[in-house]
Amino acid sequence: MTETDSDKVRKQELVRSVAQETGQSEAQAMTTVNAVFDAIERALVEGKEVSISGFGSFRVVHRAEREGRNPRTGDPMTIGPRKSPAFRAGTQLKRSVGGE
Repeated sequence: MTETDSDKVRKQELVRSVAQETGQSEAQAMTTVNAVFDAIERALVEGKEVSISGFGSFRVVHRAEREGRNPRTGDPMTIGPRKSPAFRAGTQLKRSVGGE
């Protein structure tokens, strides 16, 4: 399935939804949404896992060094180790998305 712009919820639409749900202005909701995202980011930077009951958890995964190929030349190259954010959906979210 090809993703189109109508298949995406952008940050502004998320803010608008939060504003409607909470009775806040869109400006207040933007501050709230940004604060939540910032708090998750800070926790991940500190090496902490963020667990939101029923929704899922965010954590940092360590990716080991590996061999790859330069996409331009096809030459072998070493891809260094790195940290990457990861999200694992919780049971309730999985059930909601799965239609159970």
